[in-house]
Amino acid sequence: MIQKKTITTLLACACLGMGLVLGGCAKENTKIEEGMAAIEKLDYNAALPLFEQAIVEKEDMELAYRGQGLCYLGLTDYAQAIESFKKALSNAGMFVTDTEIDINYYLAMAYYKSGDNASALETLDAIAGMREKQEEVYLLRGMVRMENGDYENAVSDLDSALAKSKGDTAMTIRIYQVYADNGHAEEGKMYLSSALNNHLDSMDDYEKGTVYYYMEDYENAKSFLEKAKSDSKKGGKEIMLMLGKTYEQLGDSNYAASIYKQYLEKQGPDPAIYNQLGLCKLDAGEYEEALNAFNSGLAMEENSEYIQQLRFNQIVAYEYLGDFEKASALMNGYLDSYPDDAAAVREYEFLKTR
Repeated sequence: MIQKKTITTLLACACLGMGLVLGGCAKENTKIEEGMAAIEKLDYNAALPLFEQAIVEKEDMELAYRGQGLCYLGLTDYAQAIESFKKALSNAGMFVTDTEIDINYYLAMAYYKSGDNASALETLDAIAGMREKQEEVYLLRGMVRMENGDYENAVSDLDSALAKSKGDTAMTIRIYQVYADNGHAEEGKMYLSSALNNHLDSMDDYEKGTVYYYMEDYENAKSFLEKAKSDSKKGGKEIMLMLGKTYEQLGDSNYAASIYKQYLEKQGPDPAIYNQLGLCKLDAGEYEEALNAFNSGLAMEENSEYIQQLRFNQIVAYEYLGDFEKASALMNGYLDSYPDDAAAVREYEFLKTR
């Protein structure tokens, strides 16, 4: 039986957290403004026709194609995203502004997500150092270099990203994840340890709990995340996800599942919570409930950020249930969307033998 696949949301955090602030706002461009408002809600299907209408009506063409590219990026259609970002740049002015740097960053992200690391690096090299901060640019370039095995230059970029973020805790965690995802978890933990030693007093309880979680100190993680949960101002999804995952690591999957269900009952459907609930149920051997959770997440229109994870984990659930025919059919469609997922390719070869 296959192992459960864990997929980080690191890229989603970078992608969705950066683009709404770097590129400038549309000026009296109604459809572009409406489209960006929909992107802020992660509703790419609603946003896309708004940008297409803006293009037809010849609003600001650079911003319209940029918005279209962000939609395709969110919908994981990387080839279309690349074309849209290129069109955005072809409609730029003579002088390079923050908007063009922003578009190039997303173009590099699309190249990276499509598996074209060489083009991603070429694009990032062109914009790195053009502005003062650019921590996201250095983080992405460090990520690509780490995957390429260029360890020394990757470390330099990741250190630059951290320095430019002024030791931001969220950036520290993302840098740790880059190390961990590439087989260097112990080196990554050095960043977490440094954050605890040097910035503990400036962290809130959620940040402390999250750092302790990745340090694998789950008792301390639980303590701080419970404090964060009890703070009415900080009772959001991220806290509930981390708290539930902490209880999973402590061996209490039942209580973890109750945390996820409590959130869904009080706050309504959420694809991230459904995904984690499904993973929790897989660990507990409750495969039907796991499948129901993944299906519930996939049924939501607001699942773009998690759709790849949900689709893969749905296939895993069918495998555990022994429905290899269904799993194989779904995997075939999955690979049409994500052909560069090497782990999925291996699983497909396994499924074809069943």
